[in-house]
Amino acid sequence: MRLVSLLLVSTLIPSMAFAQQKPRARELGIPFSGTPGPLNAITDVAGIEVGQVTLIRGDGKLVAGKGPVRTGVTTILPRGKDNSDAVMAAWSTLNGNGEMTGTTWVEESGFLWGPVSITNTLSVGVVRDAVIDWAVRRNFDEFLWALPVVAETWDGGLNDITGMHVTKETAFQALDGARTGPVTEGSVGGGTGMVCHQFKGGIGTASRKLSAQAGGYTVGVLVQCNYGGRRRLSIAGVPVGPEIKGATDCLTLPSPTQKFLAGLPRCGTTTTGQAPPTREERGSIIVVVATDAPLLPHQLKRVAKRIPLGIGRMGGIGGDSSGDIFIAFSTANPGAESDTLATVRMLQNDRINPVFEATIDATEEAIVNAMVAAETMTGADGYRVHALPVDQVLTLLRRAGRIK
Repeated sequence: MRLVSLLLVSTLIPSMAFAQQKPRARELGIPFSGTPGPLNAITDVAGIEVGQVTLIRGDGKLVAGKGPVRTGVTTILPRGKDNSDAVMAAWSTLNGNGEMTGTTWVEESGFLWGPVSITNTLSVGVVRDAVIDWAVRRNFDEFLWALPVVAETWDGGLNDITGMHVTKETAFQALDGARTGPVTEGSVGGGTGMVCHQFKGGIGTASRKLSAQAGGYTVGVLVQCNYGGRRRLSIAGVPVGPEIKGATDCLTLPSPTQKFLAGLPRCGTTTTGQAPPTREERGSIIVVVATDAPLLPHQLKRVAKRIPLGIGRMGGIGGDSSGDIFIAFSTANPGAESDTLATVRMLQNDRINPVFEATIDATEEAIVNAMVAAETMTGADGYRVHALPVDQVLTLLRRAGRIK
């Protein structure tokens, strides 16, 4: 079985090798509200580092424990890998059919210690253990490292999820390779095997720079999108999902092992103009919001509760099988947790609306960026998920008068 291991680790390949290869949504002319930061990424918030490890191995029938493998790990370090200072944080959920560890203590304490890591559903435990081990090795000896935040979405369609192919070493590589700068999007890291609105999904990011009058703060968002149905997909306010032709999930092999794939057409046997099959919304989305605005935990809770408004713009409904879980943190007020008596700054509540708006706008754009960046992928049992047909989307947006 051929091994292909793509590691987003700066010590292995020069950073320029990870520049975005495909145009991003905004570069294609898709309109979004708000002004992005220089990178239009969560790393526009100073000090944040992102690391990703992508695991792609094997083809053909699903053989539990052997593959095919389409998975990975994405990790966000609020103050970088060399700084264990906690950040104020809060979490929220739209629908709870999912997991984000450590949130009980985030809720109780108002702080986040260490990274936020994202992987597949069955790898949460090993990544959680790896974060603790990694912190101990770096002499970050605060006992609160025993409660790291690790979130998941399910990649069991394309990936041999029960094979547990994510290891501690995978997580270590993501953590040690984390860096500032551009963030690669699409089928990478934890998003490698994910499906979004029945097209290939994965990791996406975006940011917003507030006006000087609003404080000049930055809001950054990173999503792992694996949710939604095609029927409700809207982009830039246009319901494009029902109008897209072809690009339907299909199988390159007969008799899939995975029961939920039964009934999918064989690839190449459907007509381009044939309507895609309607399926119940399934899957999940994890959203991480970062800002340098001086927000206290109760304010960050309010920010996290606005994330679903961005998901709703895309057509997400928070379906019964969906795990839609969010965390927001602020890099302001360094040392607030470690000082015996800390003096902190807080943005007035009546000035928080621009942060809400930036969160909603950046969430929407990050999801679209994930879908635009992702490539068609064939995984376990010959299950093929097509990339979003961007040319069709642009045509539909022109027809609706959203772009010229």
